[in-house]
Amino acid sequence: MKYSVDKQPDYAIVSLEEKTLNSAIAPDLKSEFVLMRNEGIKNLILDMSKVGFVDSSGLSAILTANRLWKDDGAFILSNIQSDSVNKLIEISRLGTILTIIPTNEQAIEYVNMASQDIDEIT
Repeated sequence: MKYSVDKQPDYAIVSLEEKTLNSAIAPDLKSEFVLMRNEGIKNLILDMSKVGFVDSSGLSAILTANRLWKDDGAFILSNIQSDSVNKLIEISRLGTILTIIPTNEQAIEYVNMASQDIDEIT
């Protein structure tokens, strides 16, 4: 599996360098998500700009990340370029469950705003 990680204090961006997120990649990606969560990554942005196809195993990996960050932090899908991936999210009605933001820059702004809101509460 080819990917890069940009770790920052409040978030990490995982950029998949694969055209397909399928059963060949999904188990390794799930493992990486668990490791990152255990490392204390507060928020995860998954950059999907190069991914053109996602199968049910790939969708499972995405949902695993969503569960891992659900209660404490944020999991964001960003930069979805593929009509096929957008259609899958629409058909599976995951647009209401997943946080999907058009660009990495907007996703970072979202994380920063959420962090400020938490700081103001505490």
